[in-house]
Amino acid sequence: MSSTIREADLSADRLGPSKITPLPARSAANAPAPQAHGIARNPGMKLDLGFMESMRSVNRSALERRVASLTKRRSIKADNQAAWLLRAVACMDLTTLNSNDTDERVRRLCAKAVNPLRRDIVEGLGITGEKIRPAAVCVYHPFVATAVDALRGSGIHVAAVSTAFPHGLTPLSTRLQEIEASVSDGADEIDVVIPRGLVFAAKWQELYNEIVSMRAACGEAHLKVILGTGDLATLRNVMLASMVAMMAGADFIKTSTGKESVNATLPVGLAMVRAIRAYFEETGTLIGFKPAGGISTAKASLDWLVLMKEELGRRWLEPDLFRFGASSLLTDIERQLEHHLTGHYSANHRHAMA
Repeated sequence: MSSTIREADLSADRLGPSKITPLPARSAANAPAPQAHGIARNPGMKLDLGFMESMRSVNRSALERRVASLTKRRSIKADNQAAWLLRAVACMDLTTLNSNDTDERVRRLCAKAVNPLRRDIVEGLGITGEKIRPAAVCVYHPFVATAVDALRGSGIHVAAVSTAFPHGLTPLSTRLQEIEASVSDGADEIDVVIPRGLVFAAKWQELYNEIVSMRAACGEAHLKVILGTGDLATLRNVMLASMVAMMAGADFIKTSTGKESVNATLPVGLAMVRAIRAYFEETGTLIGFKPAGGISTAKASLDWLVLMKEELGRRWLEPDLFRFGASSLLTDIERQLEHHLTGHYSANHRHAMA
């Protein structure tokens, strides 16, 4: 890792069991970040095909070996493991994107977000005074206003999936109207999906222009660009699509919709975070990363946290630069924390979600 990236590490290099960093207070997404966070929104840059050409070579075997070494040589146990799992909760976008979603289901999910851990677990861990909460609740557009009302004053953001999620195949004007409607209803984060066909056809200028338009439609809301990596076929496509999204002004790049046959995988994540590192070295801008889809176990969340820590540094373990897209992950983390306290696993129904 370059010395430039190391300079972006603003906190201690180790997550100790006795210190949990609370989430930042809710504010307009594009407001200047507090000095302690040291981050501004991505202003984007002109589409630079030469820079993209320099990123074309992706060695899948090397990425897979690196991922295997990361997950095997890091063992996080006992109190340290509990602290890292609490970090995972704080970096979570608690999500419901089902065809049977209702206002009441969304309200229950928001109630879970405000109180993600059972009181006896909180007391047992000695974190009663800390606000350990997911960073955001992610919903379809019809439920944005419901989530905003349910989370008012909590400091938890509301994210809306937009642009004809999950396929992104409606006219651009329709997709932009959906973004504007979600922002109008109170969403302060917008997760958009790109048309994968533009990547296959290498129509980089058209893809760039679409994302620029989406960024403009977001206004004050943060823009998370979903690549749909399971559909992109090659790591080269993943790398190039990541670069275009960041050049166009994405605040986060995100792996998947959760609806593809293959969702977030560690080799794909490694390719994307190395794109983030290259963009930082080129522009000095910090870009967030969000793996989503298929991350349902506490162990998997630890693997992703280790990946971020090793590749990008401590600064990328904060919710303004790292998120999990998750629906069932919180349940398993809660079970693991109870096991840490009692030595026994409980049934899933004791950790109700919605």
